[in-house]
Amino acid sequence: MSNQKGITTFPLTMLALGTIVGGSFFLGTTVAIQAAGPSVLFAFLFGGLLVYFILQSLSEMTTADPSPGSFRTYAQKSFGKGMGFTIGWVYWTGLILAMSSEAFAVSTFLRAYFPNLSPALVGIVIIISVTLINLLGAEKLSKLESGLASFKLLAIVAFIILGILIVVGLISGNASNTNNFFTSGQWLVGGIGGIAGSMLIVMFTYAGFEVIGLAASEAKDPNYTIPRAIRYTLLGLIGLYVLAIGVTLLLTPSAGFVEEESPLVSALNSQGFAWAGSIMNIVMITAILSTMLASTFAQGRMIRSLAAEGHAPSWLKDKRDIPYRGILFSGAGMLSGLVLGLILPASVYLFLISSSGFSLLFTYLVIVASHYMFRKKFGCQNNACRLPFYPYSSWFTMVSIVIILLSMPFIAGQGAGLIAGVTLVAIYVCAYFLQKFLRKNKKVHPTTSSMQGNMRTSRQDQLQMEVSDEWDERTKQKNDN
Repeated sequence: MSNQKGITTFPLTMLALGTIVGGSFFLGTTVAIQAAGPSVLFAFLFGGLLVYFILQSLSEMTTADPSPGSFRTYAQKSFGKGMGFTIGWVYWTGLILAMSSEAFAVSTFLRAYFPNLSPALVGIVIIISVTLINLLGAEKLSKLESGLASFKLLAIVAFIILGILIVVGLISGNASNTNNFFTSGQWLVGGIGGIAGSMLIVMFTYAGFEVIGLAASEAKDPNYTIPRAIRYTLLGLIGLYVLAIGVTLLLTPSAGFVEEESPLVSALNSQGFAWAGSIMNIVMITAILSTMLASTFAQGRMIRSLAAEGHAPSWLKDKRDIPYRGILFSGAGMLSGLVLGLILPASVYLFLISSSGFSLLFTYLVIVASHYMFRKKFGCQNNACRLPFYPYSSWFTMVSIVIILLSMPFIAGQGAGLIAGVTLVAIYVCAYFLQKFLRKNKKVHPTTSSMQGNMRTSRQDQLQMEVSDEWDERTKQKNDN
């Protein structure tokens, strides 16, 4: 795509925020709050620091090489084709599983308003709609995402303002503000372990920012657009997350959260604003749909990158601006994931879905490791050293991510996620070597016709070399005379 007509800073920022602010924030943060209490705010700040280092690493590589494959391409250049193959397919599979479950979640939420709807049918319609909208292209999608992202971000801002007005007494709530997480004296509900346990959920709430790198090749002036989009995305996320969670803790009694309910909804309900809680449920549905749209954007670009490198079937190759084949293939993948959720036992399906969280964290680990090798090999390109405190910040981020991954078994229901994630990586590593073996075997044992063709080609090449040598010799003799 020509950079003259590419995505600009604001739409790209909104596309990133549309990917990030989804169900993991609106629903999943309840688990993090219950694990850490008020200290979850430190977990969000710490998570923001890690994301800052990861984004700056990605930004530095993207501005030097705005490749369509983004972090998959950088991993391949740093660690070889095996890593490029593995990280690309692990990331794509993780998104497919996560988004198929999100489609089912949306259909379940909608049943509260339309009880006669079939969850399976609604899920199928959602996935098909998301896929078809992505076929419109990056610029049109970014405009739609800007609208959806603006809606859910304004809803969070409205919640923060309403909460502050209740806290300072300008609006009366039904519950006393003196009974909340901050006044309970339980700042470290689970101790340091509680903060560590909440980090997995916190990192999920930040997940999705890598879409900025995947959109780099379609951005207008990537050297200018990408760093600005990253900066605005990060500042917006940390500010909104910390303020929203802080207000939630001020409004909600220490025992007032329900795991199946958004903490923002719980806070509003505890203050007698049930109508606002209903609106927030609608916002949550919109947020998940927005995330699905942006994730499908990332899936299509990843498949195109894999196919271009020979890591995916050749019929998935697509050189057009819009990767139609990759998008349609990803849509089919999400439909398959939804069907698996309907026919497999719940325990098996949850095991598959739990690998999606590992896939994202594994991707972030590879991004930082790739940048470490990139900086070590090439230094700062065009004097654009965006990652501060290198290499210590790289080591700090990689160690932190590894610790978060290893802490998964200590979080209820996440032990299977670690096993499933490692299994997924192992499967794709084996798939790469199998593919490599088959290709090598095909070259070593060509068909008879291919051998005959190669022999003819070899004789022709030899004759051409002899003619060339004779010509050079005659030319030399002529020059000597």
